[in-house]
Amino acid sequence: MRKFNKGFVLVFVCFSFVMCNKKEQQNTRKESILKGSATVMVDETLLPIIEDQVAVFEGSYNAKIKLVSKSESEIIVSLFNEKSGIAVLSRNLTEDENKIFAQKKIAPKITKFATDAIAFISNKSNKDTLVDLKDVMEFMQGKSSKIKGLVFDNPNSSTVRYMKTLAGIESIPQKGVYSFKTNEEVIKFVAQNEGMIGVLGLNWLTQPMPEMQQYVDQVNVLSVKGLAGQNYYEPSQNNIAEGKYPLARDLYIINGQGYSGLGMGFASFVAGDIGQRIVLKSGLLPAKVPGRKINIRNEINNDK
Repeated sequence: MRKFNKGFVLVFVCFSFVMCNKKEQQNTRKESILKGSATVMVDETLLPIIEDQVAVFEGSYNAKIKLVSKSESEIIVSLFNEKSGIAVLSRNLTEDENKIFAQKKIAPKITKFATDAIAFISNKSNKDTLVDLKDVMEFMQGKSSKIKGLVFDNPNSSTVRYMKTLAGIESIPQKGVYSFKTNEEVIKFVAQNEGMIGVLGLNWLTQPMPEMQQYVDQVNVLSVKGLAGQNYYEPSQNNIAEGKYPLARDLYIINGQGYSGLGMGFASFVAGDIGQRIVLKSGLLPAKVPGRKINIRNEINNDK
């Protein structure tokens, strides 16, 4: 009986060892650049374009990407708390942020994939569709201004950070400034209230959710005069491409996985031909203009 028990235990241990090794091998193969699952943290102001990219990517490969929409500040905190992480931001990493990655012995892969813009909107009843950026800056600095009030999304958002940096202030003023949680709430508030100027990511206007279309139809997208400019420009693809619109910003995929996983594959896809066509169709400016196929015929048949 004891011999049987010893033999049984030996077989069981060997079987367990083999199964554990097999399981480890399966886990190492669980994720590659084009298969498996991963979580991507997305700046809330950029969610529509990334949702489109993920839909096509998942339809093309055996991959599942979970999108988590957060403010810029929340994403930065999460990016460093995670063992590995992928994020979509409207700015590159700072020197201090790169040092944190270096301490973790990870060299993040940075992929620029588009240029977005911060847009100003007003209620449709407002016949003036022009705004001077100087007036907006003076209002944010607490000076006398033509601006009656501003509506922002999350106080920790990339939009607020961008505008504070431009105005040279540490915090937005308390008087005449409203803050919500999302860009959708900004659009709804401006659509339902006269006299306010909403500040949000352009992507929410070029690619509104179906349920948001009625609110987008009730607002004007304002043309902006830059701090050193003389003319007013709307946030169109052409004006962004030509450097005329004063509130453009580059978009990046930050891949801090530290290995060849879905972060690498997804970034390559977004920066590739198909991904750049999706950006172009969205109304934003792709980092690389997608190529066009031209068919050249050897013979031309002339009808007589």
